[in-house]
Amino acid sequence: MTAEPLTVVVADANLRPLRDAFEAALPAGTVTHWPDPRDAEAVEAVVGHAEVLVAGQCTARTAALATRLRLVHTAGAGTDKIDLTALPPGTQVANTFHHEDSIAEYAVSSAILLRRGFLRQHRALRHAVWDSPAHDPRSPWMDSLSAATVGFVGFGHIGARCWQRFRAFGARGVAVTRRGEVDAAAEGLVWAGANDDLGALLDASDVVVVSAPLTPETTGLIGEAELSRMGPSSVLVHVGRGPVVDEDALYRSLRAHTIGAAALDVWYRYPTNGHTGAPSKHPFETLDNVLMTPHSSGLTRQTFIGRAADIAANIGRLAAGEPLHHVVAVAR
Repeated sequence: MTAEPLTVVVADANLRPLRDAFEAALPAGTVTHWPDPRDAEAVEAVVGHAEVLVAGQCTARTAALATRLRLVHTAGAGTDKIDLTALPPGTQVANTFHHEDSIAEYAVSSAILLRRGFLRQHRALRHAVWDSPAHDPRSPWMDSLSAATVGFVGFGHIGARCWQRFRAFGARGVAVTRRGEVDAAAEGLVWAGANDDLGALLDASDVVVVSAPLTPETTGLIGEAELSRMGPSSVLVHVGRGPVVDEDALYRSLRAHTIGAAALDVWYRYPTNGHTGAPSKHPFETLDNVLMTPHSSGLTRQTFIGRAADIAANIGRLAAGEPLHHVVAVAR
């Protein structure tokens, strides 16, 4: 079947560095527009001619103008900012991932950084202090990942990929999920259960990796009572959604050293304009046992190379009249 020419609007800044490779992978004859995603008028000026919109959001106003639209494709997993009710009937909404490896790399590296005390040692040596038991008997001995039990709160594609990486270091693993459907033996875990088993997981774990999605059931899933079960040397790695862990309880637990340390990549407040803004109502930046990152654990060049390839391939399927991959919704 001969592919039909399509018009594609790409309103995602993360794909701009990959423009040449992305366009080269599209079907011959495809017309592309790259408006500034921050300029709603620029997007609206071209979307009326498009069969495909590649964007992280599609408002009701944009959708009303896009009368020819057949596919909205996000360059990520989230589709919550796509107004499905306003899209032309039959429009497919698809997403893509490819962030699992990068997030797993973040989880392992931050756990090692915090568990081994490298942040503390870094700060000390900048002041000529050798914070090591080889030089100061008061300095604590630290433990490697081979001595750790890693608990996974959520064991989807991110949690499972994180476990592959931790397992390579000789760690033991346990996991809880909403439905408790993980086959522990098949995954090489010591045990797996449902969220009702969260307390047992926290009791057993030296490192806790949170990748559970945010739902009404998981909001505040880990609060003060749960954090108190982790222990003063434990490390929390949070790559899910901020409110899965209660904001107030987390700050108090870290400030009081109820838990040992945390790597926080997801937050409670995000910039509404530009790239500045406090990530929480609490001053986490004043704590010496926190690694703070701006929701960047999955943001590597390799992540978006994979996403661009997925999107281009789906556009090729659309042009050829073939079933699309990763479709999450269809406008009715």
